[in-house]
Amino acid sequence: MRKIILLGYMGCGKSTIAKRLSKTIGLPYVDLDQYIEQKTNLSINAIFQQRGEIYFRKLEHQAFVELLNSPEPSIIGLGGGTPCYANNHELLIGENVLSIYLKASIQTLFDRLSLNKTKRPLVADKGEEELKEFIAMHLFERSFYYNKAQFTVSVDEKTIDQTVLDILAILA
Repeated sequence: MRKIILLGYMGCGKSTIAKRLSKTIGLPYVDLDQYIEQKTNLSINAIFQQRGEIYFRKLEHQAFVELLNSPEPSIIGLGGGTPCYANNHELLIGENVLSIYLKASIQTLFDRLSLNKTKRPLVADKGEEELKEFIAMHLFERSFYYNKAQFTVSVDEKTIDQTVLDILAILA
């Protein structure tokens, strides 16, 4: 069995969808950021603060390759920026890989991120207009990489279960 990779912008539902999908199909779910935190005994924020983004992106790439090369089938949830660095987008189309971009509109992302900004260091200090502009700019910059996924599932105006059903249809 292959690796199922979920990718997309923060707030698109990667972790939530992956956990439900994991329960539904019985494959373990690995969150790439949590995997890195366990390996380093540091939070992602601490890695950024102590060593910088370039160091983090190298760690992230190594961890992603490790997970892809592990023999067990699994669901891997990427960080929002993972596909955009270290040619990680090329790993989205490898053998035994099924990659799915969980696509959300700017409005959906804005609505979701506005609800829990404090848990998201990148957007915690942004006002409404600034947040919308930040999301729009990031989506524009990252869309090239996100669209390298083999499949795209829209999450706009869908429940978790509806999105999981869309993914199950791809897996069938």
